[in-house]
Amino acid sequence: MLAMPTTALDPNIPAAPILVVDDDVKIVRLVRTYLERDGFSVVTAADGPAALQAIETHRPALVVLDLMLPELDGRAVIRAVRRDDEAARTPILVLSARSSTIDRIAGLEDGADDYLPKPFSPAELVLRVKSILRRAAPVEDPAPTRSSGSTAGSIIRHGDLTIDPSRHEVRRGEEAIDLTRVEFRLLSAILGADGRVLSRDQLLDAVYGQDAADVLDRTIDVHIRRLRDKLDDDPDTPRYVQTVRGVGYRAART
Repeated sequence: MLAMPTTALDPNIPAAPILVVDDDVKIVRLVRTYLERDGFSVVTAADGPAALQAIETHRPALVVLDLMLPELDGRAVIRAVRRDDEAARTPILVLSARSSTIDRIAGLEDGADDYLPKPFSPAELVLRVKSILRRAAPVEDPAPTRSSGSTAGSIIRHGDLTIDPSRHEVRRGEEAIDLTRVEFRLLSAILGADGRVLSRDQLLDAVYGQDAADVLDRTIDVHIRRLRDKLDDDPDTPRYVQTVRGVGYRAART
């Protein structure tokens, strides 16, 4: 059942609920209590198929997802969500007892937005939820981005690619490329750097700002892979984003 917010309407609290997916009733109760205390509405699911059904039914603002679920595990849920055109942009915070770096990277590569190991602080979980929602929210991009190969102010041009920060729009020729907010900022930072190599730490700052300290630097590699997939950019013969091994990324030479 959809819970009603316990506080006055807050413009930073989404109208859509948070979906909490875990087969441990105590954890669900704990997470739900803390989220509702901060004004979020919450729906729950106890297994993978129920999670996918809840996403389709409720269109949640964010999913808090355990990985070790009955019937369909959390990684399979993430991959299914990311393949769905309507649900693909739903932010996902993994909450899992699998806490190794390899597990965290695997979760991010599947498409999770953040990863919080168990045991966890409920207060930290709420902060992470707010942080992810803040990053996912549509916002006006600040300050004109430096133009590369263009005199059109904030417009960035690189080969047949055009980035317009004021419209939050990327086009390859006449084709619009649908990017997430993080992917857009990442591409803008790299192509707007006039060929300079940007380290992962620099890109984390450019993409996440004040939230960068909470994000693994390897997250940048995951987003670069997704970005290349959307741009059909072969890493071996890149047209847009070039890897500088051991250092970071820069705009590919045109």
